[in-house]
Amino acid sequence: MLTMKKLFLYTLLISSIVFFGACKKSPSVDPVTPPPVVPPTGGGTSVDYLKLAQETHTFTTNNLLTASYGYRANTTTHANNSYEWYNVSQIYADAAMVGVGQTKHLAYMNNTFKFMENMWDKKDLRGGYFASVNLDGTGAGGDKYVDDNALSGMVYLEAYDVTTGTDKQAYLAKAKACGDWLINSGLWDNVYGGGFYWNTLKPEKPAQTNGLTLQLFLKLYSLTGESIYRDWAVQVNNWLNTKMYDPISGLFIWKIDGPGEGIRRTDKFTYDNAIMVEAFILYSKIMNDPSYLTRAQNLGKAMNTTLWNSAWKGYIFNTNETRINPAWCAWGSQAMIRLYEADKNESWLVYARENINRLNIANRNQTTYAYYFFAGFDGQNRSPEIETVDQAWMQRIQALLSKY
Repeated sequence: MLTMKKLFLYTLLISSIVFFGACKKSPSVDPVTPPPVVPPTGGGTSVDYLKLAQETHTFTTNNLLTASYGYRANTTTHANNSYEWYNVSQIYADAAMVGVGQTKHLAYMNNTFKFMENMWDKKDLRGGYFASVNLDGTGAGGDKYVDDNALSGMVYLEAYDVTTGTDKQAYLAKAKACGDWLINSGLWDNVYGGGFYWNTLKPEKPAQTNGLTLQLFLKLYSLTGESIYRDWAVQVNNWLNTKMYDPISGLFIWKIDGPGEGIRRTDKFTYDNAIMVEAFILYSKIMNDPSYLTRAQNLGKAMNTTLWNSAWKGYIFNTNETRINPAWCAWGSQAMIRLYEADKNESWLVYARENINRLNIANRNQTTYAYYFFAGFDGQNRSPEIETVDQAWMQRIQALLSKY
């Protein structure tokens, strides 16, 4: 997600299908007249991505950060809710800022990490994060999401990379706890030949959910050397390649649901495939299998064939949606950055930059520096919601781009 919630609680409507999570929100209809769209820079002018990231962070801290150091879901419909994957996405964003030398973000990152304890299930020995709490941290309960917990673990491992001492060890310990909850959650079974369910209600088995668990198991194996994480990584990888890969498009499909053998929902999402690009890059390094770098490159090429809008120069949300979202579409830029870091092919960075440039034109309010939940590629038909997760991902990706 990235992916990826709970509009709401992470409810989404796409083509009359309701779905949730670090990962699937549908656009709302904008009841207000959208503000005028003004490109952030003139033609040919280089973009100061770090400045844009800093401006986004300022908006977030002024409008979304609470006294408890969690973040409200948005400024409109869910201003009194705080969501797990929104909070960890902001930690992810601040970790990226620390990674480019902006050390003041350590305090934001660490304080929100402490707030996250309010969401941890302390009544179940297996633990796991609930999806939502009140702004003061009370009210945790209900369903748990595999993708949210897997993303939380991956975020904490990036925080581990940019911290020291007791903070560093705390991030690793919680990432392991997330991985261990996944293993012991009972949310992997033989239905559809394996795979993790999206959440504790067991409605479906999505690609992004399993892709994020694959990333986490690989990273945990790399850091701890514990074979259980390697074995789970291999198991999840095999299921994804067998059940979720579409050899015709070269992309991963959305999900499997329904009775019996299930129905393969063949919509293609940018962030699903971005997650798998990153997973394959990790697999190539950690499992010492160069063929997976080739697979990541081929998947990136397939993204840029099917999921790229060449007229507007940006990633589509999915193959059935004409508007774009700052979190899920920006995830495509992260995949391109990771490919560049792996093989130094500059063309990946062109896609990464152009995609973010389009989101800055289409979704960014040039006065407040906030990003709208959904907008058309031309910047019209904007949704009114200002979601924390969208601000977080734009802050993060622009911090990453500032290095290049």
